[in-house]
Amino acid sequence: MGLECHAPREYRLHTLTTVRIPDGVDGKAVTARLVDEHNMELGGGLGDLAGQVWRVGLMGYNARKENVDTFLAALKSVL
Repeated sequence: MGLECHAPREYRLHTLTTVRIPDGVDGKAVTARLVDEHNMELGGGLGDLAGQVWRVGLMGYNARKENVDTFLAALKSVL
């Protein structure tokens, strides 16, 4: 999808991935469509990162490969 992680590899967490919102993409519109069309939530950036990144939680049930694949397919469809 051409997305980039925000944090350098050595600082990334296994339970949370921060993805840079691509230039020209309305991050809030993408998160709204994910909820409306796929019943999935995607967190926005906090503080200085508001409007610049999405936060993808990968904990518990959401960390299962099939759920990650489903989420990625949904994200791709709204991008």
